[in-house]
Amino acid sequence: SHGCSNCHANPPTNRHSDSNASTNTYADPYSSTSTYADHGGESVADRNARESAASYLEYSSFSRSGLIDQLEYEGFTNAQAEHGVDAQGADWNAQAALTAASYLEHSSFSRSRLITQLEFEGFTKAQAEYGVTAAGL
Repeated sequence: SHGCSNCHANPPTNRHSDSNASTNTYADPYSSTSTYADHGGESVADRNARESAASYLEYSSFSRSGLIDQLEYEGFTNAQAEHGVDAQGADWNAQAALTAASYLEHSSFSRSRLITQLEFEGFTKAQAEYGVTAAGL
């Protein structure tokens, strides 16, 4: 979602191997002591979508629609992808701020151009504006 095709083509398989992992804090989907709410009755596909969404958010920032698109690209249905993404309870403003900061680490942007870029990534105008402001523009 932020132009790093490697993140999306090759998601990490061992979440503890990257010492430069983002500081996002989400429950470990592979832990028996996971802090996720009880997902009783959740299908295997829904659980897999939820775990995949958690894994992506552990390493990268996404808009809600961008993460849904990524899960659909992996082969999940739209309903499964929406379930997986919405189960995260993600702060999309914070995701916009992380995405804006990531862009600014690698490129120079005007405020208006970065807002446009975040909207292209699937953030709402309000989320994009919040993210760009939080990133210092």
